[in-house]
Amino acid sequence: MTTTTRPQPFTSAADPLDPAAPPPDPAVTPASPPRPFGAQLRMSWWKPLLIITVPLLVMFGGSLVFVVIAVLLDQLVFGASAGAFEITPAMMLATNLSLVVMAPVAIALTAWLAKVPWRSLLSAGGGLRWRRLAGYLGVFSALVLAVSAVGSLLLPESMGLGAGFAITGTSVAFLVIAVLTTPLQAAAEELTFRGAMMPAIGSWVRAPRLALALGLTGSSLLFGLAHFSIDPWLLSYYTIVGVCTAAMAIISRGLEAPIAFHVGNNLVLMVLGALFSGGGNMAIDRSVGAGGPFMLVFIAMDVVAVLLVVWHERRARRALAA
Repeated sequence: MTTTTRPQPFTSAADPLDPAAPPPDPAVTPASPPRPFGAQLRMSWWKPLLIITVPLLVMFGGSLVFVVIAVLLDQLVFGASAGAFEITPAMMLATNLSLVVMAPVAIALTAWLAKVPWRSLLSAGGGLRWRRLAGYLGVFSALVLAVSAVGSLLLPESMGLGAGFAITGTSVAFLVIAVLTTPLQAAAEELTFRGAMMPAIGSWVRAPRLALALGLTGSSLLFGLAHFSIDPWLLSYYTIVGVCTAAMAIISRGLEAPIAFHVGNNLVLMVLGALFSGGGNMAIDRSVGAGGPFMLVFIAMDVVAVLLVVWHERRARRALAA
């Protein structure tokens, strides 16, 4: 594995959370102070428009292709199809793949247009810090599992677990697809919306703090709208998820925490959905009325996850400073 030398304006002089980061060179004075992660890009005004639209078009195009293939497989090979607000294993695979393909396009396009190493879009230290990602993944998976367990006891219908536990060929197919592709799907969304779109949108503003605020707000709204729900509760929930994961990226100066939270959340919920869907297709309803006040539990969980990141990052900085 090779390391990439990053331009001085886009990095901190020495990342206290990255022991491998080289010490600052006193003989070199940067032309401008380093910008924080999440607002590290500067580019022409029109380039963020491409970074926003091109990956989404790739997602839509990939979705069209993969969904057509999935429908043909369901009807011609398996002799079945999904009903209203249902998703088959083939449709789940198609959805995940359509999201996965947009991430390399978003990262490569952003690195090319902004003229920065692609690794600088992953963390302030350059590249993903895998031990940190694994640690956050364990904590967040436990958090999501605990909240889901409590919710399933109090509100089983709202949690989508009312069909009952069953193991069938369909549920096994869901489990295999979830384990193999859901982590990639969740990571792809973070790479696209937080790694590429957030700093690209922030580049429209020169002041770093305003750039962070604009990037966080803009990317979160896009993330919420990309889930194609007009239910006010669901739209608000998806947007708040975007705000929380963007905050995690800014606080931790990298995508490890938001990727871990997104992967843990989606994987736990998909596995539970596969096991408690009565052995049939999974219910995916994003129509008006599908959401409700019960989603405040998950919004609270998202806020708790952000607070855990704040606590861990402060603790890590104090430990390195000691």
